[in-house]
Amino acid sequence: MITLFHVIGLALELFKVHMGSWSYPEEGYAKILGVPLYSGFMYASVASYLCQAWRRLEVELVRWPSFLIVVPLAAAIYLNFFTHHYWFDIRWVLSGLVIIVFWKSWVIYEINGTQYRMPIVFSFTLIGFFIWVAENIATFFGAWEYPNQADAWSIVHLGKVSSWLLLVIVSFLIVATLKQVKKISN
Repeated sequence: MITLFHVIGLALELFKVHMGSWSYPEEGYAKILGVPLYSGFMYASVASYLCQAWRRLEVELVRWPSFLIVVPLAAAIYLNFFTHHYWFDIRWVLSGLVIIVFWKSWVIYEINGTQYRMPIVFSFTLIGFFIWVAENIATFFGAWEYPNQADAWSIVHLGKVSSWLLLVIVSFLIVATLKQVKKISN
């Protein structure tokens, strides 16, 4: 799973850097077309976090939508990261679909023997927000920069939370789908 996320993330990074969405201005020995190899590990770390949280918090999904809805939605979200450069950006339509599809879905998790539950859409939002916070720290220290940060650092636009939220959804949907497939095969 980690390798899958590394490849998915690296492909996205190569495309986005080529399109000028952001850049890695520092010199580096392990770069491919201007993208350092560690960028794929950033996406893999999200997958690792999801897998570890799933196991350690004994995550259960309640009212999880059908595989036939989840997979096309995840694919559409991922493809929009590419296609919005050439066509309309439909992130808000996709965000609306996520709310509709997952409106009744919950995640149940356990901490110190106590079970908690949270609406899945809220958990997506929280994870996306905290990745945005980490992104601000990373850009402050020069790990990468957006075009508006070339002359001086500035806070990453709050609108990027929606991008991270959608990317987290894709990541979560891949992990959840693979967990469901594994559960069925056992």
